[in-house]
Amino acid sequence: MAEYQRGLTGEQRARQILAEDDPRHRATLVLLAAGHRGAELPAPVLERLAADPSSLVREQVTGLSGALLTGLVSDPDARVRVAACGPAWPHLDEEARRRLLEDPDGAVRAAALLRRHEDRPMPRSVFEAEGFTVDAVANCRLERDLAEWLADTRPEQRRVLAGNPRLHRELVLRLGADPDPSVRFQASVHPVLTEEERAGIDFPRDLIRRGLDWVEDLRDDPDALRRLAASAHPYVRSAVARVGRLPADVVELLARDEDRVVQLFLAGSCADAPAEMLLSVWRWWTGSFSLPDVPHGHRNFPRHDLLRYADDPSPRMRRLALDDPDSTAELVERFGRDPAEEVRRRAASDPRLSAASAVRLLSDPHEGIRYEAARHPRLPARTLVALLRDLESAQEAARHPAIPVAVMRRMAAATAERVPR
Repeated sequence: MAEYQRGLTGEQRARQILAEDDPRHRATLVLLAAGHRGAELPAPVLERLAADPSSLVREQVTGLSGALLTGLVSDPDARVRVAACGPAWPHLDEEARRRLLEDPDGAVRAAALLRRHEDRPMPRSVFEAEGFTVDAVANCRLERDLAEWLADTRPEQRRVLAGNPRLHRELVLRLGADPDPSVRFQASVHPVLTEEERAGIDFPRDLIRRGLDWVEDLRDDPDALRRLAASAHPYVRSAVARVGRLPADVVELLARDEDRVVQLFLAGSCADAPAEMLLSVWRWWTGSFSLPDVPHGHRNFPRHDLLRYADDPSPRMRRLALDDPDSTAELVERFGRDPAEEVRRRAASDPRLSAASAVRLLSDPHEGIRYEAARHPRLPARTLVALLRDLESAQEAARHPAIPVAVMRRMAAATAERVPR
């Protein structure tokens, strides 16, 4: 449940973590905390977790703290040393780095060597002697002969190489002309390219869009964000839209973007997304597991002047009319008989719907509407009891807010008696 709680402070997350007795669950909570920028755990809590008796927990602390990392590179558990090696490297003196490079554990030595070659180019001799794969050196500086040799390998290896942020421009451009479209795409979003060079690459347009780490790293550089928001590459513009806090002119530019996905990501990530754009996204976006309440749940989504859509030919727009504070119970009743499923479902969830209409919608041909009606607060008690006694409707009816707590306990006890142990 903690994974889906929004707005928890660092102090609240700390209480969750410290109250957890199971080290596996404690480690999971620490991992989840690492993904929430702006809700950092207090320093005393981090120090306590860095000394946790479970190596599972200590291993996850490396994603949270820079100050404690220098101690964790000497942890008795090799997995913790591996996890701490990369993020601790900039804070270590030469002696500490040497110890990691000569660590008795091979995984620790490999992690140290890869981190070392983020700062100094790796020769082909080291790559071959260590038995590294292209995946292993995806973030290393590579000597030119090694990089060019890797550029002649299999397409899946060339794709990884094209994503190496430390690759020199000439090779990125070469990979941008690769016969494999996935390699060309990876080259097209490389940070070293100018926007003119990026626009010259023939990349596929139908790939699933994700964030770009190098764009996220520029979140505090407004000039860079302005430049990238005007990129010819929709994937780059989408990555800017996902940054979150953006300058007002960047928000305005992205809100007018001709690419729908750019607008969708702006609606899902930017607190300042404009109302007009949010309404535009609502017309075509019906939600997903990752963005379930976008754009309707956005703080800027229009809440007034929605009655104008009561007779709109689009069911998606019609249903918005019930969100208007000036909408009436009469409109709810009318929408309860609307020919469109999604409009009737919205009416079935409205507390102003009459008891008679709620009972009628229990027989609707669409399952989602029947489920909404089964939880309607105005359902008569006798109807609710009948639903609870019917195996097909009992699960939804059991969520009904009017069921007294005492009855809930009796239901739970009766269920427990029938579940095999």
